Amino acid sequence: MKHILLNLKRFDVPSELGGVNRLAPVTDWAGGIVRKTQDELSGYDPKEAEFIDFMPEAHIQNAVKALSKGSVLQIGSQGVFRSDVTPGGNFGAFTTNLPAAAVKALGAEAVLIGHCEERNDKKEILSTGGVTGDDAAAAVNRLLHQEILCAQARGLKVVYCIGETAQEQPRWQEVLGAQLDEGLAGVDKESIVIAYEPVWSIGPGKTPAGKDYTTMIARFVKERTGGIDVVYGGGLKKDNAAMLASIPEIDGGLIALTRFQGEIGFYPDEYLEIIRTYLGH
Repeated sequence: MKHILLNLKRFDVPSELGGVNRLAPVTDWAGGIVRKTQDELSGYDPKEAEFIDFMPEAHIQNAVKALSKGSVLQIGSQGVFRSDVTPGGNFGAFTTNLPAAAVKALGAEAVLIGHCEERNDKKEILSTGGVTGDDAAAAVNRLLHQEILCAQARGLKVVYCIGETAQEQPRWQEVLGAQLDEGLAGVDKESIVIAYEPVWSIGPGKTPAGKDYTTMIARFVKERTGGIDVVYGGGLKKDNAAMLASIPEIDGGLIALTRFQGEIGFYPDEYLEIIRTYLGH
C-alpha cells in the first residue's frame, strides 16, 4: 500500500494577505481542492494507494461535504489535543484546542501528529519555562504520545512524523529512536504510518536528503517499529518523485507546496502530476 499524504498547512490564506491561496475564496478553498482532484484519484486502486488530505480545522467540514459518493480521497486533521471528551467527565472544556472527538464528528478519518512545525511550537513553549535540549525533546515526545492515544481511541488513522535537525543529525539514531520509542509506546501500530522529515535538509538553500540516506533511515524505522510503513515527509515533489519511487523501503510521501518559484503555492494540477510521476501512471 502506498500512502499519498497532503499537508495543506495554512495554504488557505489569500495571496493579498501574504499567503499563497490563489485557488478560491477561503470559504470554498477546501471544497475546491477536493472537487478538482478526487475524480482523477478515483482511477487508482484503493488497495494499492490511499490519498489523505490534512486540512486546517476550519476547512474539514467543507472538504468532507465536497466528497463524492465512493470517493477514494480521505480527509484528515492537522492535529488533535492531548486529552479528549469523556463520558461523565470533560464534556467540552477545550477552548482553542481540538479534541479527537470533534475531529471525528467533523468527518475526518485521519490525523497528522508530530509534524516538525508542531514539534517546534511545543519546544518554544517549553523553552519559556526553561525546559530546553533533550529534556524538551523528551517532553514533546510524551505529549505527542498522548495525542496518538486520543486519536486512536476515536478510530482515527495516525500519521506520526519524526525527524532530526542539523544539530541532531550526528546522533540521528538516538534522536529518531527516542521519537519512535516514546511516541509509539503501547499504541496500536496497525493504524499508524510514519512520516520521516529530514528537518536539516528542508528549506531554501539546503541540500535535500539523497536516496542512500533516505533508504538508511527507512530501514532503521522499519527495524525499530517492526515494519510500520514509512513515507518520505521531506516532502514528495515532482523532482524527487521518481527517486523516491525507486526505494522499496519507502511507502509513499507527504506533499505540501507544489510550486517553489514564481507564484509559489499548492496547485491541484501539479499535485496530480506529482502523484502520476510517483505511482508511474
